Amino acid sequence: MQREELNRYLDGLLEVSRYRDYCPNGLQVEGRDEIRRIATGVTASLELLQAALAQGADAVLVHHGYFWKGDDPCLTGTRRARVALLLEQQLNLFAYHLPLDAHAELGNNAQLGRRLDLIETGRFADQDIGVCGELQLPMRLDAFAAQITQRLGREPLVIGDQTREVRNVAWCTGAAQGFFEEAIRLRPDAYISGEISEQQVHLARESGVAFIAAGHHATEKYGVQALGEHLAARFGLEHRFIDIPNPV
Repeated sequence: MQREELNRYLDGLLEVSRYRDYCPNGLQVEGRDEIRRIATGVTASLELLQAALAQGADAVLVHHGYFWKGDDPCLTGTRRARVALLLEQQLNLFAYHLPLDAHAELGNNAQLGRRLDLIETGRFADQDIGVCGELQLPMRLDAFAAQITQRLGREPLVIGDQTREVRNVAWCTGAAQGFFEEAIRLRPDAYISGEISEQQVHLARESGVAFIAAGHHATEKYGVQALGEHLAARFGLEHRFIDIPNPV
């Protein structure tokens, strides 16, 4: 399909115009006109771009792209190397941040909920990014942590009483530790995000709401995969997810 056709479709599907974001969503670096093969990944690192080219991709679709608010706008060093490779190889770069977090079916939060057997009951936080819900089967916090380890392939950091029962859960993938205080007002048994900061440890201990830091990368691998699979099924494109390991 044509690049601009894909760009319009993705912008509409993910309702890009709804979101106030910290980066541009959509086509960030223009490459060749025709797209047959798409590589997806979490972050547009140089390693991901090189792997995508090795697989013959015409476009790379990621959650973390470039041109973030507050970034140095100069294309030097690692920024130059990444953009130069894209331009030299005519490789398209598409990136969707908050729109991909929030999408009701293909989003990171929706996909994480499915993998952890969570039933969504509502939304919270700015722009309805965060999700609240409940486990299909309540379990102890330590058992829930073990399930997360098994499902995501990464052991989470858990702050809270390991013996308490977990039924109601709030979650938001990535670096959403800042939503924890708002989540506490919903009175869940636990809150899941990718990262945790020093102050959330104290909030968890004092509020009685467990904090589960399951990994930024580990919690955000699934939305972009689901989106790539959707495009492959709808348009007959070749799709491959490339996982560049990241311990954070």
